[in-house]
Amino acid sequence: MPSIVVGYDGSANSAYALGWAMRQAALQHGTLTVLAVNEVAASPWTGNPAVMSQDTVMLQQARQAAEDAVSKAASGLGETERPVVTVTAMNGFAAQELINASQDADLLVVGSRGQLGFPALRLGATSIKIAHYARCPLVIMPPAS
Repeated sequence: MPSIVVGYDGSANSAYALGWAMRQAALQHGTLTVLAVNEVAASPWTGNPAVMSQDTVMLQQARQAAEDAVSKAASGLGETERPVVTVTAMNGFAAQELINASQDADLLVVGSRGQLGFPALRLGATSIKIAHYARCPLVIMPPAS
């Protein structure tokens, strides 16, 4: 059974990628993991994620937003077409967490730009980094028309 991972950050591009990934998982009779990463600061000493107390609340908000987006995307599918979906939320660096998730996935799906994207850029920094280091096939969804 194919395993698909999709990154979700609350942006319109990630919602579009989520919808596509959900339909793809349904077509392939696979599973879908929705990965929501609360982007945290880097420790100035180690470069590792530095999780602060307020990140607990932000992590819960990221999880809830991803769960809401899954419900919305699933409403467009018939009951028999819905794949098994797991929502995972974590604190960290989005690109690195998605790259890590790609090691066990058959397909990784991301939007072309996230919440902090500049309109003139075709690809955001996260999708560019993932394109270089993903360990499975990668789909970078262009913005919805």
